[in-house]
Amino acid sequence: MSNFNNSYHPPAPSDYINLRLEAGMSGKSIEAVRIGLENSLFSVTVYEESQLIAMGRIIGDGGTAFQIVDIVVKPSHQGMGLGKRVMTEIMAYLDQHTYKGSYVSLIADDPANKLYEQFGFAYTLPKSHGMYRKY
Repeated sequence: MSNFNNSYHPPAPSDYINLRLEAGMSGKSIEAVRIGLENSLFSVTVYEESQLIAMGRIIGDGGTAFQIVDIVVKPSHQGMGLGKRVMTEIMAYLDQHTYKGSYVSLIADDPANKLYEQFGFAYTLPKSHGMYRKY
């Protein structure tokens, strides 16, 4: 994977939208994407030359609550360890920036839940349930 380069800056909004859509994830408005990317606590992106091929972000309040979002790998590059590469960077950030009692959450779609389990994430059931409301 030596021809893949990590960056710690959010991607261009159009690249973010295109990568999500190509990977079968939901679309977002350009306005929401601009605001969301700008307000990320941490971003890691992986490029092949100038093409965005993988990414992930952390959002939250920077103290008590952190959420891992937008873990996505371009379909043509899946199975190459890029999701693990992104998660390794995210975990390194969390190891340095969380506090006793900080809560780190994520929503895991199958089969990505297997990736997150490798990094120590566990299901909240039966004590709590992941929930969402989409606009």
